[in-house]
Amino acid sequence: MRVKLVVQVKLLPDETAQAALRETLHTCNRAANHASRRAFDTDVKGGRALQQLVYAEVKAMGLSAQPALHAVRKTAGAYATLKANLKAGNHGRELVSVRGLRRPRARAG
Repeated sequence: MRVKLVVQVKLLPDETAQAALRETLHTCNRAANHASRRAFDTDVKGGRALQQLVYAEVKAMGLSAQPALHAVRKTAGAYATLKANLKAGNHGRELVSVRGLRRPRARAG
């Protein structure tokens, strides 16, 4: 039997490493946004097809292979989830009550 151990680690980077991490995260977000725009514009939303379409463009943003692939796969996964939710009739939180409009409840936590 295999046991998976999940450990939460707190990073304590120095200022240089913190700036590098921040820039890498911003680049990953820009890459995911770019992949999403291209997926929407070309109607290519499957994982492998989207990867073939945008991988070189995302790599050119300065990401190494692993984060570049991760950004593209997360984008494809988001489109797959959206498609499944829409197909199942899940269109977001209910905003209309019997007495009219109401604000959605704040999430606990």
